[in-house]
Amino acid sequence: MTLSHKQGDPLKPARIVVLGAGGFLGRRLLAACAASGVEAEGLGSRDLDLTDASAGAQLAQLLRPRDVLVFLAALTPDKGRDSSTLMRNLAMGRAVCEATRSVELAHLVYASSDAVYSFATTLICEETPAIPTDLYGAMHRTRELMLAAEAKVPLAILRLTAIYGADDTHNSYGPNRFARQAHKDGRIALFGNGEEMRDHLYVDDAIDLMLQAAMRGSTGLLNLATGKSESFRAVADLVAAQAGRHVEIVPSARQNPATHRHFDVTNLMRAFPGTRFKPLADGLVATVGAIRG
Repeated sequence: MTLSHKQGDPLKPARIVVLGAGGFLGRRLLAACAASGVEAEGLGSRDLDLTDASAGAQLAQLLRPRDVLVFLAALTPDKGRDSSTLMRNLAMGRAVCEATRSVELAHLVYASSDAVYSFATTLICEETPAIPTDLYGAMHRTRELMLAAEAKVPLAILRLTAIYGADDTHNSYGPNRFARQAHKDGRIALFGNGEEMRDHLYVDDAIDLMLQAAMRGSTGLLNLATGKSESFRAVADLVAAQAGRHVEIVPSARQNPATHRHFDVTNLMRAFPGTRFKPLADGLVATVGAIRG
């Protein structure tokens, strides 16, 4: 099922509550809510440990009827790729499900990941089977199923491709890591020759789409991607050109076969007509500039 909206013009929610408010996306979403005049409340790990056995009851006490809940909280692969991390992430999903059974929320927006798709599939759309190949992807798919089955609230699942932008804390392979390597070391290390193709989504574009989904009461499933994939080598070249210093781009012996990922964004453009994504070159100018200071 692809994304659908409530009838009529977008409405201002009574309040948006952001789980994962201290993270890269959470901070940006709260700022976007403030800029749009939407009341918002951020909850981070310092406010509530979603992995605790009593977290569902605690979260319910912090929510109000008719709140819109945006579920961004997750332990990302840089925090661990093992089964213990998996179970902690699933505990967060359980807490959210429990809270929705106690408080009548208006809407739930879940930020999932394109990690739910197998890399054996090179062209992806919402109808592509979700067949994760690692525990991080399995976690997101399981949380999707938990929320769909147990959360008593209209649900939007947004599967995000790789996000880049200043202040990202994950340092995953791609624009964010390349920009930091160029600034700190004057070199960018590639896997193989960087030939893999990926879709890279600028953080402000991702936040805009998430906020629109929250404002429109969207339900169903949507991939968030630009529809334009570039090779990691092309990204490295663009970063190096903006670094303000000589940057060496260093290939390596390939350890695994190259994989590619492209997105058909037809459903996204139907759901949000007129969407315009920041071109990769412009997004990298902003990202590298912020890192350079």
